Amino acid sequence: MGRGARGILTTRVTRFARLAPWVRIGAAVVFVVFGVGKFTANASELNSFRGYGLPSPDTFVYGIGVLEVAAGMMLGVGALTRVAAALLAGDMIGAIAVAGIGQGEVVPSLTLAPILLAAMVFLLFVGPG
Repeated sequence: MGRGARGILTTRVTRFARLAPWVRIGAAVVFVVFGVGKFTANASELNSFRGYGLPSPDTFVYGIGVLEVAAGMMLGVGALTRVAAALLAGDMIGAIAVAGIGQGEVVPSLTLAPILLAAMVFLLFVGPG
């Protein structure tokens, strides 16, 4: 007996969902490390953000740092995973657009950021696993 399209899709999502904890925890580590860097290497980060032409770069550095640490920790523990993934996907779109495409910053904005964006989209679809 054949399965309908819904059954096939559910089976595929279920298979991919097994990867979700690994994706979630791996991305969480990266986001927390980069978020903490916004505070521990503040002068360097602030200099980078000034180069992006953003208004009030000091506010952006702290705001992005808080977002990456808080949402990264949420990913790490699996709390509100889809909300955290959506917020961090927006963060990565901003990094790609402003730093990567806008400034030609290849590493990490045009290498790691697209990978993290894909990971966040994956988590939006499959959840925390």
